[in-house]
Amino acid sequence: MQFAMIVTNTETVAGYDIVAIRGLVQGNTVRAKHAGRDIAASFKNLVGGELKGYTELLTESRREAMQRMLIQAQQLGANAVVNVRFTTSAVTAGAAELYAYGTAVSLEQIHEVRHKEKPGKAPETETS
Repeated sequence: MQFAMIVTNTETVAGYDIVAIRGLVQGNTVRAKHAGRDIAASFKNLVGGELKGYTELLTESRREAMQRMLIQAQQLGANAVVNVRFTTSAVTAGAAELYAYGTAVSLEQIHEVRHKEKPGKAPETETS
């Protein structure tokens, strides 16, 4: 399912006004460690470096939690989610939750007012 949605970790979106707050939205996923990744991670701990298996697991988890959050925002009629945050927590030994949350809002683009100056005359107002 693909849809256009503005997502930001700030409280506002430049060039837009928040016209309606739709509510808190969230998405989560609980993932368990993979035995193969644990074995590879144990070896990597001996020599140091990135644990790529875990990096991939967390990246996939963030993507899934955010997708679930965006689906909820769309169901509320929002076209953006502001103030997005991620958090993790241990659920049990070997499993963790990744949680994404934010505020679903409806945005409208701000229409700028431009002033044109003509020599010898007061500025004229033009809307775009």
